[in-house]
Amino acid sequence: MTRLSALLAVTAFALPTNAADAVVTTSEIAFTADDAKNNVPERFRLESHSFPATVTPKYSLKYSEVEVSTVTFPSAVTTEHPENNTVVCEYFRPKKPGKYPAAVVLDVLDGQLIVARGEAMWLAMHDVSALVVVLPYYGPRRPAEGKHRLLSPDVDLSVKNVRQAVLDCRRATAWLAAQPDVDAKKLALVGTSLGSIVGALVVSAEPRIASACLLLGGGGLVDAFWDHPKAALLTSVLKAVGITKETLRKKIDPVDPLTYAACLKGKDLLFVAASRDDVVQPAAMTRLWEACGKKPKLVWLDATHVGAAFYAFPMMSAVVEHLKK
Repeated sequence: MTRLSALLAVTAFALPTNAADAVVTTSEIAFTADDAKNNVPERFRLESHSFPATVTPKYSLKYSEVEVSTVTFPSAVTTEHPENNTVVCEYFRPKKPGKYPAAVVLDVLDGQLIVARGEAMWLAMHDVSALVVVLPYYGPRRPAEGKHRLLSPDVDLSVKNVRQAVLDCRRATAWLAAQPDVDAKKLALVGTSLGSIVGALVVSAEPRIASACLLLGGGGLVDAFWDHPKAALLTSVLKAVGITKETLRKKIDPVDPLTYAACLKGKDLLFVAASRDDVVQPAAMTRLWEACGKKPKLVWLDATHVGAAFYAFPMMSAVVEHLKK
């Protein structure tokens, strides 16, 4: 995906918005929910409520005809770190008037937003608005002191952080649905790698999201990573503190997409997997795909995890086609 982002950076000339002319707006967003009726998993349920959201214009992309704004709102979860309690998003929207499909976009593990911004730019250039959501303890949400991360050897804390990420994305979806330029009946999610795994949980938990494109992810996480060479250090730490594979499975299952596969069955899904994936084992994607019942569309790339970037253009073309159909 970095290839896509680099090319877009070259072709999409950005004009910073003049601070004096930027109109910062704050509005109250209604989050309406009937989670019990919609069979939302209890861990991810929210009551109906409202929350304030602030929009600050950031860039006008002259040749791409895309506008970018920063969107912030309070997290649905209050942690001990004030920085983490504000959700930061970037909204990419087509400049021309109209109502467009829209997607929540979630980034990969490194969290630098290179992949997510590239995807959001591509979507907006093809008439799909996109809201990149910064996950908990990434970027501006990470405290300056300490080593706070979304995922860490502290499994219980990691599970709590993932729950926060899902609830943040539910609020982000409500914000999207409230935008006058968004077709609230065509809300989706696009997630890559870690973003795909978290995204599958969001899609399971958010009734407003009708479709999703889950790239390079999967389910059955403990089976996928316990014996993985790249997880050897983490696994050794867990073993040293007495955590076995079965113990870990019980802890991780509440945030494993496979646990909620039944909630994905009514969604319009596109899966993209790499046949030689050396980060997320291909079997993880196969497990989740099979558990979704009607076997949604699954595209296999002849690539490694990072090597999937060479398929960025056809992959994103397939994503756009899926979201606009």
